[in-house]
Amino acid sequence: MKKSIKVGLYGIGLDTYWPQFEGLHDRLVGYQNQVALKLQDLGAEVVNVGLIDSPLKADDAGRRFQQEDVEIIFLYVSTYALSSTVLPVVNKLKKPVVVLNLQPESKINYQTFNALGDRTKMTGEWLAHCQACSVPEIANAFLRAGVKFFQITGVLHDDPFVDDALRDWLEAARVAALLRQSRVGLVGHYYNGMLDVYSDLTRLSAQIGPHFEIREFGEILEERGHVTDVEIDARVKTIREEFDVQPDCSEFELRRAAQTSVALDRFVEKNKLDALAYFYNGFGDERYSDLIASVIVGFSMLTARNVPVAGEYEVKNCLAMKIMDAFGVGGAFSEFYALDFDDDVVLLGHDGPCHPKIAQGKTKIKPLYVYHGKVGEGLSVETSVQYGPATLLSVIDAPDGAAKFLVAEGVSEPGPILEIGNTNSRYRFPIGAREFVDAWSGRGPSHHCAISVGHNARKLKLLAAILGIEFIRVC
Repeated sequence: MKKSIKVGLYGIGLDTYWPQFEGLHDRLVGYQNQVALKLQDLGAEVVNVGLIDSPLKADDAGRRFQQEDVEIIFLYVSTYALSSTVLPVVNKLKKPVVVLNLQPESKINYQTFNALGDRTKMTGEWLAHCQACSVPEIANAFLRAGVKFFQITGVLHDDPFVDDALRDWLEAARVAALLRQSRVGLVGHYYNGMLDVYSDLTRLSAQIGPHFEIREFGEILEERGHVTDVEIDARVKTIREEFDVQPDCSEFELRRAAQTSVALDRFVEKNKLDALAYFYNGFGDERYSDLIASVIVGFSMLTARNVPVAGEYEVKNCLAMKIMDAFGVGGAFSEFYALDFDDDVVLLGHDGPCHPKIAQGKTKIKPLYVYHGKVGEGLSVETSVQYGPATLLSVIDAPDGAAKFLVAEGVSEPGPILEIGNTNSRYRFPIGAREFVDAWSGRGPSHHCAISVGHNARKLKLLAAILGIEFIRVC
């Protein structure tokens, strides 16, 4: 999937000004080219159609953006311009538009300006700083036309707020494009009775973008039968290198997990999957029971390699994990484990696959003799999410059928956890454990969420805006 993002850039102006104010046109084009360089430096492929100052040029620019299939459009407000030259560029594209209200300097030098002595030159100088003038008119036209638009207001140079905002918009647009290219594998069936987990795949595909590829556990079983002893030996070595294998893990269980891990890799590669949700009991056939009991280590390794795996056939949370993964900040499969009222923290974690790349230290592998609520026994993983800032994301399937993002920022803290062979961590939230749990649960998410490292609410909010999804922040 592509790493860079193709964006459109156009500036605006009023053609009446050019013969009146010498040098103004070229000066504004120069500012626009600086915006283009800024976007390129942030990793974007920029389709710069120049300064648009008439409806005819606007039509041509819109067709160019359409031909280039840009993901997002940046409108640099060069100076005052008629909205009739602004709207036609984007009206038919149905792409999000970011209005860049960026002055060339933080303020006009009033003393130098007033000392020019030539009111024509003075007016031209003012118009070079007149970006904010037409922003209300642009917003009015866009709102009435149903064009989705957003704004960045600041200074063209040396403004960290602007640089961070541009970076986040580009990243959000890249992730939105990546989601549309993603293939999410679904293997097995829902955990019976989890009504909150049942999902409408058609709506999720339409609203968030991925393709859902429904496959069979029989394919994995077949691949498993072709794994050689040499491959198993090599995978056992890799497991020992990447994990902290506890002394009570038997060689039999390690080799069983290694064999399944190789088969899972082949299955994912064969079907070109970018994420996966699964659940299976394996009742009535020992081959399937043996397979499903040995997937945790292999699925954890896939998650670490940018193929996030969600258990219990939790499709919505698989998407939340993939979103976090696409931003490069992890995405650990989690649910509420317990509340520590004395320390005012919430313990969140989950059995099954973990995310080793965002673990606090090396992930432990431990044998379990009961998979609670599931069939079988075998190797499991235990770790905590890295200590420091953390962000929770849940993709909600709302009663009206609309997908929503539910987000909270907190901190993963050191301290005692439940050492039961599952991933679990301690999280502190600014509104306190009691209020957080009530506020989060009251929004109606499923009981699962994805946890990332860092505070990522702003990026998620921009992604939601691009996708047209409601964004709800608890804290």
